Amino acid sequence: MPLAQRALRRTAPAATVALLAVAAVSCAPQPEDNAAASPSVNACDKGKLATKSSGKLTIATDEPAYEPWFKDDKPANGEGYESAVAYAVAKQLGYPASDVVWQSVPFNKAFAPGEKTFDFDINQVSISTERKKAVDFSSGYYDVRQAVIALKGSKAAKATSIADLKDVKLGAQVGTTSLDYINDVVKPAEAPAAYAKNDQAKSALKNGQVDAIVVDLPTAFYITAAEVTDAEIVGQFENSGGTPEQFGLVLDKGSALTSCVTDAVDTLREDGTLASIEKQWLSDAVDAPVLK
Repeated sequence: MPLAQRALRRTAPAATVALLAVAAVSCAPQPEDNAAASPSVNACDKGKLATKSSGKLTIATDEPAYEPWFKDDKPANGEGYESAVAYAVAKQLGYPASDVVWQSVPFNKAFAPGEKTFDFDINQVSISTERKKAVDFSSGYYDVRQAVIALKGSKAAKATSIADLKDVKLGAQVGTTSLDYINDVVKPAEAPAAYAKNDQAKSALKNGQVDAIVVDLPTAFYITAAEVTDAEIVGQFENSGGTPEQFGLVLDKGSALTSCVTDAVDTLREDGTLASIEKQWLSDAVDAPVLK
């Protein structure tokens, strides 16, 4: 027999064995909990998230922390709407209050591009397409409207429509939806004043540097009730485009926590927890006249 044929006969059985082995492996049942096939199966295990600090949940907000969202400028006390929501989300994720760490982050820095030092930020940050280019958001935890505040008896206080606001000096915090509403909805004749903090906007109103300021409605009720008592709510704006404006928790762009935090917020909305917290801390934010 030729040498080539003898070689072929020797190698054929080995090749057949190899093929059978491959087939056996291919047909063997695979474990359903294969980690490689489902890498995120346990991503939301309670208390075991891939947080910035192992075993801790780092939550950020601005300083000072304003009422009614926080109380006494102490985010960690669990009082005020956003403080209560933050702890409710933490609990849903499996982190007791003792494992929550608070961090101070300026409002505009929270949703600026770049890696974050927190797991999520809660600070009346409205969800928007533009901001989503730089950060992730959870689903909305509060539906909000913007409102106008003016000193009682002033020209601005007598406004009953958006058109009545075009010739008054308006102000708002920089980088906020409040300022966007002035520019995009009111479109005043005079450029609005933009302030780094709401405190500066309130001072400007008190001192007559602006005729009116725009803030979210719950903040408007608190300001007029407790901080600038000679001011009143002129009215509120309708949601632009018919879509409710919502505050969302801010996370790193592409954060592994985004879906887990969103699930937590959705659960709190569905089981009535958010409504209960809102009733406790924002009950004074009743309807105000709608400006059209």
